[in-house]
Amino acid sequence: MLQLNRIHKVFNENTPDEKIALDDVDLSMNSGDFVTVIGSNGAGKSTLMNIISGVLLPDTGMVRIDGKDVSLVPEYKRSKLIGRVFQDPMAGTAPAMTIEENLAMAYSRNKRRTFRKGVTKSRRAYFKEVLETLHLGLEDRLNIKVGLLSGGERQALSLLMATFTEPAILLLDEHTAALDPSRAELITNLTKEIVGKYNLTTLMVTHNMQQALDLGNRLIMMDKGQIILKVDEQEKKHLTVDKLMAEFQRIRGEQMANDRALLS
Repeated sequence: MLQLNRIHKVFNENTPDEKIALDDVDLSMNSGDFVTVIGSNGAGKSTLMNIISGVLLPDTGMVRIDGKDVSLVPEYKRSKLIGRVFQDPMAGTAPAMTIEENLAMAYSRNKRRTFRKGVTKSRRAYFKEVLETLHLGLEDRLNIKVGLLSGGERQALSLLMATFTEPAILLLDEHTAALDPSRAELITNLTKEIVGKYNLTTLMVTHNMQQALDLGNRLIMMDKGQIILKVDEQEKKHLTVDKLMAEFQRIRGEQMANDRALLS
């Protein structure tokens, strides 16, 4: 489903600010895999997401989705295959447009564009049906501008918009980090429900180590542009935050004064 082969990305090459963001990264995901990604700041997590989505192109290496080489395919063309939810609730929606208009745009993402009206009676009924699954009452507020919604409501809407066309790959980029605990729990539960319902192949970056253990069937840890730990489904079932921290320290070969703060 998703394959990354020897992905290498350098920023500010041949300058004093040169930084290797990804260092020959390999990653393979099968259909239905839900992989959580943890790592310290600057480990390369966001760059990894941007390479997969096409925001950035790799210096070397190959990105394959559904067996197709998309390494040099621009973001707007990959958007038909990829759904993405960002950390900032403002990033995934158009605030000046209504809920209905936002949903209409997302619904058309992987469809042929025509001059037909964006929201038909049958499509509006479908939007109401899928909004009901959020249990936030948004199905009765289709004509409300999205900018008037709370952060949690917008993030729930972003998650729905990213998934209801059942993309080949779903990217979740710290999508609960900016929310208060109750809203973060809501979005976490919705994530589990929606990903499970559609069996979506999902890659989720998080700084919450317990969330990384609770969600998904696999886990990877990144550091200094590399994947330094890969945990399969059976191993993941027996992992705890303390064991994960100990493994990080063992791999790094050094004791840090505040490792837990670094990763959380």
